[in-house]
Amino acid sequence: MADDRLSRVFAALADPTRRDIVARLSITDATVGELAEPYDVSVQAVSKHLRVLTDAGLVSRSRDAQRRPCRLEPEVFDLMTKWIERYRVQAEERFRRLDAVLAEMDDEQRATDDRRGAAS
Repeated sequence: MADDRLSRVFAALADPTRRDIVARLSITDATVGELAEPYDVSVQAVSKHLRVLTDAGLVSRSRDAQRRPCRLEPEVFDLMTKWIERYRVQAEERFRRLDAVLAEMDDEQRATDDRRGAAS
């Protein structure tokens, strides 16, 4: 189910360390050891973060000789983008309707002010 996957993705990205890992993997693939370097946590802790990201479908691991690089899975970002875009479009439509109402109110106010000015 897409919503369940989307929930796992957003839950995985709720943690700032995992968001940072995703940001770093957006630049280049990296091993667990390379990802763990800037953090003051163990490699095992980073592995747990990667497991959450992998379970959510954001990250995959491959084998390159002795290296096991992690990489981002871009199609998950497409899923997130489609979900966000749907609500962005709806919000923009609401703002367009509000702008139209406010413009109409402004026009009515100007017409009222013009009538008052002409009556003086």
